[in-house]
Amino acid sequence: MITSILALLVMQVGPNPAMGAIPDVPEELRDRPTREQADAQAAPSPRSDYLSQCLSLANSEPEDALDFAQSWRVQVESDLELAQSAHCLGLAMVRLERFAEAREVLEVASAEAPEELPAYRARLAAMAGNAALADGKPATAEPLFAQAVAHATAAADGALAAGLHVDRARALVAAERPEEAVEVLAAARVADPTSARAWLLSATLSRRLDRLGEAQEQIERAAGIDPRDPAIGLEAGVIAALSGRGEDARRSFESVLLVAPDSDEANRARAYLEQLAQ
Repeated sequence: MITSILALLVMQVGPNPAMGAIPDVPEELRDRPTREQADAQAAPSPRSDYLSQCLSLANSEPEDALDFAQSWRVQVESDLELAQSAHCLGLAMVRLERFAEAREVLEVASAEAPEELPAYRARLAAMAGNAALADGKPATAEPLFAQAVAHATAAADGALAAGLHVDRARALVAAERPEEAVEVLAAARVADPTSARAWLLSATLSRRLDRLGEAQEQIERAAGIDPRDPAIGLEAGVIAALSGRGEDARRSFESVLLVAPDSDEANRARAYLEQLAQ
């Protein structure tokens, strides 16, 4: 039974937040003072709306967003606008799968962002790291995530820092440096002990390293924080199965079917239940 389940397992490294969706305007940039009306040839609305306009355009028409961002960049009025124009330019390149260029531009954006906005600098550095991951270069991504963590720490934002530690751990796992990833995930849990994702991915990595006792403790913490997360239920079942606790595994997999019957996790849980039945 355990051997057959093990054959189905793959490493769960979590979602990639910068790929596949253009994010909204970062929270720390919302409700900033409205600037004067821009030159009519540049854009139809106030400069304070440029970033949201450009990100929306990047989501639907990335080639047009490139033109918008480049036009905006040559007539910016502040360091913040300089960073924002590069932010949009980089995400448009992500949409076009020009990942190497996107990473370079987003690195520039992070450096250009004002020092008094360290959380924004952190997010931009993380976007650069995610572009590097999408380009298949985890060794390039890892120091970018480390830089992002430093900015988030400067912002005293524990939740943001925890998420960025997790991203760095993903890069380390992809670079085949799992022991370093273990340490980084521990830092994520310290930065935000209420992060279910940090506990979940810690459990997943511990399980892959055959540290099933640690994995069990970590998945229990994750479940205590978010008991209805199907990914947590699925991982709990896998850990139980590999620990020889077949009945506990069955209950965990069945709980996934109850809370999220149409999810990808439910499909995997059904496959694991079939293996247990054999």
